[in-house]
Amino acid sequence: MPKEETLYDLAELFKVFGDSTRIKILWALDEAEMCVCDIAALLNMTQSAISHQLRVLKQAKLVKNRKEGKVVYYSLDDEHVKEIFKQGLIHINE
Repeated sequence: MPKEETLYDLAELFKVFGDSTRIKILWALDEAEMCVCDIAALLNMTQSAISHQLRVLKQAKLVKNRKEGKVVYYSLDDEHVKEIFKQGLIHINE
């Protein structure tokens, strides 16, 4: 059995996936790197709401950002995020 701290961290990661808005953001970022304003327009939400969710996703190391001038672009942190989605979809479609 993994250490208690590891199990806690895993539970926290899965909590992040428990919000449909965050899932939509991750899905959008799987398609393309985007700025907050583009994600907000795509999901018909405020930039403030998107920024809050991006902060949660970034803390969970699911997204990363880069700055170009005054604009911050977000993308999935790595291939592991795509794999989590892929495995989740396989599981629910069984």
